[in-house]
Amino acid sequence: MSLTKEERNYIKKLGKRIVAIREEKGIKQKELSDLLDMDDGSLRRIESGRTNPTTTTLLSLSNALGVDISELFNF
Repeated sequence: MSLTKEERNYIKKLGKRIVAIREEKGIKQKELSDLLDMDDGSLRRIESGRTNPTTTTLLSLSNALGVDISELFNF
C-alpha cells in the first residue's frame, strides 16, 4: 500500500522532530543508532522521512532520547 502525500509529509515531519530532539540532547546519529541497537542506515531513513517507523521503534526512540513518546509528535 503506497502512502498518500499527506502521510509522506507527516512521516517527514516526524523524522525532522526526531533529529531536532537528538540534536537538542547533543547525541550523534551513530550514538543513537548504537543505543537502539539499530543499523545507522535505518535510523537515517527514519530521520529523513524515507521510512515509516513502527510503534515499537518509536517507543525505543523516545526511551533512548529520554522523552515521552508524545514529544516525537510535537511538531
